[in-house]
Amino acid sequence: MKGGLGRRRTLPGFGLTMGLTLTWLSIIVLIPLAGLFLKSFELNFAQFLDIITSRRTLNALKISFGLAFLAALVNLVMGSVIVWALVRYRFPGRRILDAIVDIPFALPTAVAGIALTTLFAQNGWLGAPLAELGVEVSFTPLGIFVAMVFIGIPFVVRTVQPVLIDLDPEIEEAAASLGASRWQTVWRVVLPSLVPALLTGFALAFARAVGEYGSVIFIAGNLPNVSEIAPLLIVIRLSEFRYADATAIAVVMLVVSFLVIFVINRLQRWARSQEQAY
Repeated sequence: MKGGLGRRRTLPGFGLTMGLTLTWLSIIVLIPLAGLFLKSFELNFAQFLDIITSRRTLNALKISFGLAFLAALVNLVMGSVIVWALVRYRFPGRRILDAIVDIPFALPTAVAGIALTTLFAQNGWLGAPLAELGVEVSFTPLGIFVAMVFIGIPFVVRTVQPVLIDLDPEIEEAAASLGASRWQTVWRVVLPSLVPALLTGFALAFARAVGEYGSVIFIAGNLPNVSEIAPLLIVIRLSEFRYADATAIAVVMLVVSFLVIFVINRLQRWARSQEQAY
């Protein structure tokens, strides 16, 4: 427009929508997180360091983040296989299988924990044959891993599925016509296009597993330094009215989770830039 008024926006209401966005995010996200950090300031640095470096806290954090990372890796691989089968093939029961993927979304976490505990107990349908092989799942760190895989798999599948659907099969046919084998087509044509979505699914599955509580505490055993997750330790500290201790552990979880997701987001941008350059 003339007269120095600037270019007119096609869509009106930017100021109003941005104001509502910032207000809502502040109320729901920023203010509670700020309160979390402010509560931890009741501790001096030495007290804060003693809490987060105690043996029980370190073991709980290792279990939560370590098993969440491993579960997200497993979901990344198996979720990709499931997506490939659902999108690229047509077979009887495909729609039923597609619906089953969403069960961890709809199922209450406590119900999931009880079901998994019963299933993998030493007298359970899966636990009994595993016990004969010397493998114990329920009330062990392995049970925590199983629960984290269970609740994380839909995030990978539902994130990657629409991207694979939009990927034109003609690209694969073109690669095959140029002499590429099936595996070369997957690794050099299909996979690079899916990397950003795969990283997003991995990040979502990891974040969900780190903060998971309901389905894990039933199958974990909850033994300090053995099978106690960090969210449970926070609840224990709150029940003991040690609120500053609980917030200190929560701050560590928040910072580590943010750093992991930040790195994954940077990898996503790098993957997109490489795909565009290619």
